[in-house]
Amino acid sequence: MTTLGLVVAEFNRPITEQMEQAALEAAADADVEVYETVHVPGAYDAPLAADRLARRDVVDAVVVIGTVITGDTDHDQVITDAAAQRLSDVSLERDTPVTLGVTGPGMSAAEARERVENAAKAVSGAIDLVTDLPASDPETESDPDQQ
Repeated sequence: MTTLGLVVAEFNRPITEQMEQAALEAAADADVEVYETVHVPGAYDAPLAADRLARRDVVDAVVVIGTVITGDTDHDQVITDAAAQRLSDVSLERDTPVTLGVTGPGMSAAEARERVENAAKAVSGAIDLVTDLPASDPETESDPDQQ
């Protein structure tokens, strides 16, 4: 059985609460286990929690959900760029799929509410990656003659 870690950003909680529910329903529908859910203040804070979950042998993939709503500055762009880059780094460094179910930047609250189901898509993507990625073989990776 596939086991997921879930990271949920608390900022914009009325929306991320719905996203969390959509993610949990998608996991249940796919018959996968959510091992642990970690709540973090905002999307910017998600990479550390994702890294901690990805370190656990029982976790096959990590799903990160949240929403970043536009404001009066470019803050939303900065936050989403930084979070996306670091989450990608976690995935590569831990050799564990980390999917980005964070909506934004450049969205209003109304647009974010329309994209709640992106959390379910992030769960689906995590399941697909666990199923479809070739297994890593540490022996082959360390032996240049085998590559």
